[in-house]
Amino acid sequence: MKVAVLGAAGGIGQALSLLLKTQLPAGSELALYDVSPVVPGVAVDLSHIPTDVAVSGHGKDDLAEALTGCDIVLIPAGVPRKPGMDRSDLFNINAGIVKNLIEAVADNCPKACIGVITNPVNTTVAIAAEVLKAKGVYDKNKLFGVTTLDVIRSETFIANLKGLKTNEIHVPVIGGHSGTTILPLLSQVDGVSFTDEEVASLTTRIQNAGTEVVEAKAGGGSATLSMGQAAARFCLSLVAAMQGEAVVEYAYVQVDGSDDAAFFAHPVRLGINGVEEILPYGDLSDFEENAKNTMLEGLRGDIKMGVDFVNG
Repeated sequence: MKVAVLGAAGGIGQALSLLLKTQLPAGSELALYDVSPVVPGVAVDLSHIPTDVAVSGHGKDDLAEALTGCDIVLIPAGVPRKPGMDRSDLFNINAGIVKNLIEAVADNCPKACIGVITNPVNTTVAIAAEVLKAKGVYDKNKLFGVTTLDVIRSETFIANLKGLKTNEIHVPVIGGHSGTTILPLLSQVDGVSFTDEEVASLTTRIQNAGTEVVEAKAGGGSATLSMGQAAARFCLSLVAAMQGEAVVEYAYVQVDGSDDAAFFAHPVRLGINGVEEILPYGDLSDFEENAKNTMLEGLRGDIKMGVDFVNG
């Protein structure tokens, strides 16, 4: 299994690369790419960790080499969010970065599964899809917006609130990956009940958890360590599925014939070809149904922005 991390010298990229170096199956390859001159050093640093995962570092002129032969490509490249910015403020910078990287993926490993982490995910995934279509290599089952961070935050916050173990909590999170487009389905958390006040406050906290980190770091960064863990969890699930295990994760994927939006975070059954099946997200409470209906226009607008960026 060869996995490439594009943007490997950044905060998310380094955390993600460390976790993959220690957790990918023996015999795997981990290719680290970044325009930063630090990336060869990151690769050397990780190569000193005693696991049977080969690490290579690739600078700005070596993107093709990093991508050739990849099974999975993870893209955390881009600028992080700063205090006062929302994810849409990142669009002008990060849209171009994602477009260029996806063009290289199309040219060098068109059959790879692609996990887009770069914000705003609601928009960057649509950009990736349009670029891949233009290159004639789009496979909707192999393109994911990584929304796992919303899931692990939900698990953590609920476990802390209710005094439970995090591994006992399963929280479906649907929609998109910014602000009110993030919709945790608290009505579907088995064995846990919430008051209306808890539902409202938990939902708001989960939706704004990224801002919580940005403000706590006081201008020094965004959610890099938790995002690294979330992306690693998604990647390792994908690896397990590609090796034949039955795995369900939540991800932001193309959903044909949906009344929601062209891309929407759903539970998905993963397999050797990426998405094997998009699973229904079940019945919503009145609160959740209202929250979903309220955010759909914004989510559709985010997607349209990505399509328009590529197609003018």
